[in-house]
Order: sequence, then C-alpha cells, then structure tokens
Amino acid sequence: MVDTLAVLLIVLILISFASFKYRVPPFLTLIGGAFLFGILTGLNPDTIINQIIRGMSKTFMAFGILIFCGSVIAKSMQKQNHIEEIVSDINKKIRDFASISAISSYLLTIPLTCCITAYIMLAPIISGLEKNKNIKNIGLYLAAVSGVVAYVLVFPTPVTIPLYEALSKEQNPLIFDAISIPLSITILVIFVFLGRHYIKKKRSEAEHALRDKMGSQIVHSLENENISFHKRAWAPFIVMIFAIPLGYFLLGLSHTGIINFIMLSGLVTAFLLANPKIRNVCVNDGAKHAGLIIFDLCGAGALGFVMVESGIANDAINIYPDFMPVILIPFLIAAILATAQGSRVVTGVISAEILSGLGIFSTIHPFVMILLVSAGACTISYVTDPFFWLVQRTTNDSPGKVVKYYTLPLAAAGIFILIIAVLLDFFVLNEFH
Repeated sequence: MVDTLAVLLIVLILISFASFKYRVPPFLTLIGGAFLFGILTGLNPDTIINQIIRGMSKTFMAFGILIFCGSVIAKSMQKQNHIEEIVSDINKKIRDFASISAISSYLLTIPLTCCITAYIMLAPIISGLEKNKNIKNIGLYLAAVSGVVAYVLVFPTPVTIPLYEALSKEQNPLIFDAISIPLSITILVIFVFLGRHYIKKKRSEAEHALRDKMGSQIVHSLENENISFHKRAWAPFIVMIFAIPLGYFLLGLSHTGIINFIMLSGLVTAFLLANPKIRNVCVNDGAKHAGLIIFDLCGAGALGFVMVESGIANDAINIYPDFMPVILIPFLIAAILATAQGSRVVTGVISAEILSGLGIFSTIHPFVMILLVSAGACTISYVTDPFFWLVQRTTNDSPGKVVKYYTLPLAAAGIFILIIAVLLDFFVLNEFH
C-alpha cells in the first residue's frame, strides 16, 4: 500500500525546491506535482489527466471572473492614482500612521481579491508617509499582516470561497461574515495597538513634529486639494456594497451569482469612470495579471483533485492518534500544507477538497471548519511564502526581522483564530448544526 502522505511530502518538497532554486513558475510546478503525485500513488495516466482537467475547470469557474475583475480594478486605480487618493482620505480622518497602514490594506485586499496585489500598490505610499526607516517598516509590516488576515477570514476571497463551496454551501455566507469580520477586525485592532506602542517608543518629539511638517511627498499634495472625499476613487467599492442587497433581494441571485455580480459591478463602475484613453490599457494589463494568478490557482486545483482521487483524505485521518481531538485535524492539515508550499490559496483549495470527503467532521459546524483552515493557513509563514520575501525586499530588513514582525504576528493570529473556532464550536455553533 502506497503511503500517500509520504508521497505528498516528497512532492511538496520538490515543488518548493523547483520554485526557489530554479524559479519555475507555480503553474508548472503544481501541474508537474499533480502528475508526479498521481504516478507515485498508483493512478493511471488517464485518470490523472482527467482529474487535472476537472480540478482546473472547477477552480476557473470559481475564480475566473473574480480575479479578472479585481485585477482590472487594481490596474485602473493604480494608473489614476486612486490608491493615493483613498489613503489620503483615510489620512484626513485618522491621521495615525499605524491605523492608516493596517486599515488601507485590510480594505483593499478584499475587493482586489489578493493581499499581495494590495500590498504592492500600497507599499510606496506607506513608505512615503514616513521618513524614519524603522517606523516606516512597521507600517509595511502592519499592511502585510492586516491584508493576510482579511484574505484568510473575510468571505468572499480566493481563500474562503473554495472552503465555503466545499464545506458550507447550504449556509448563508452573510452569517459567516457576521462571525469572521468582527474576528478579523479584533485582530486588526490588536495589531494596530501594538504597532502604535512600537512607534511611540521609536519616535521622538522632534521626529513627530518633522513628520507633521513634511508629511508624505505622495499624499501631501492630495491633502491640499479642496476635495473632502475622492468619490471616483471609492466609487467601485461603493457600488459593490450596494450590489449586495440588489443581488440578493431584487435579482434573487444565488451565493455564487451574488459574488460574481458584486465584482462585475465594481469592474463596470471602474471601467466607465476611467479615462477613455486608458480603459483598454487597464483591461489588457489587468488581464495579464489575472492570467498569472488564475493559472496558478488552477494548478492548485489540479493538484487537489489528484490528491483526493488517491485517497489521501482517509490516510490523513489514520495517522492521527486517537487521543487527538477531531477538531484539530483541519487546522493541522492546513498548517502542514501552508508550511510546505507557502500559498494560502493553494492551502484553501487543497484543504477544501481533502476535508469535503471526510464524514468524520459531520459533528463540526462548517463555519468552524473554515476558521480552522484559515487559522492553519496563517500559522507558519516562512521561507516558502512568497509574501515573506516580498516584505523582506520592501523593508530591506534581515530575514530574522521579517520573522519577528511578519511571521510571528501571523502565527499569533492563527492561534487566536484557532482558539475562537474551538470556543465557537463548543459553546455556540455546535448547538445549531
């Protein structure tokens, strides 16, 4: 009998090695990993190919429109300086560097469907808000971890969608967000509080006065405009919010329909408000960016379907000792997957496929299952995580410092989410399951 878990470990190591040593694109490593995993676990080539096609098809159906819309909206905002305008609007109301960094990333990550995209767009603006390198880097770290928290918790994102579709499709996603959004905001507030405390220690009175005098070269000119609110910058997101009740109550859309309707509404708004000269450029550039993302996700879906066909789910259950609570298994599966290959979306897609076929979780509320996987996806964000190296490049800090200010806060957030999930299952949700 082939040990599918041992094969998985080998495949994930090879995927990581090919990615970091030879810079092989994720789509190729994941598709190659799917073939290798299938062969080593005894699946015939035709079955492997068909499972790869099924996995890619299902993933594209789930994410194609969302990723395309988010990418085009991001390019449109970038080319028209709308990100700077949004940060400027937030800065007028809050005027707190830690809060601006965290809130901007949190708010942008969800509609842009990618925490890394939001971070890339925000990083130069956050850097321009602060001259002190240590304080500036704290803002970058806050943006990074806040975006990840929104990405793994708030529905709909590419992490939560496959989990919701596989584990809780009959449940109302608004109820899930009624749980996950307060939870994510609580974590956000904790991060901001700690960031403020650090900044207060680092900033002298002279530095504080200098910052107020000089401010940001990027945002300063915007703040001098006689504009209290940049409506064009916020318009796609405002329309997306109003699209929720319109889709549910007037059009009677399904959960899947409403998600795509929301994103299409934002895309149409951004397209119509954009300067006609840049519309096609935004669509073309957005489509290129979306293509890279969606094919990587399709590769993850292919690997997930091949893994499920091999019977890995039952093997995963058999290795856990009897004394281990069942509720910890989804968390550990997600943590192992996230640690091995680094992508939170891949973790969500594969975890969804593995866990959906296991009947032992019938006693756990589906929303708790999603939270458990979200917690596992945060727990160890280290060298296999591409976001780790992006943060390291933008802060120019040592890997040790990135571990301190990025990896460890996310690990703490993951443990916090795990504790809340267990408490919810024990005291609240299990009664209604």
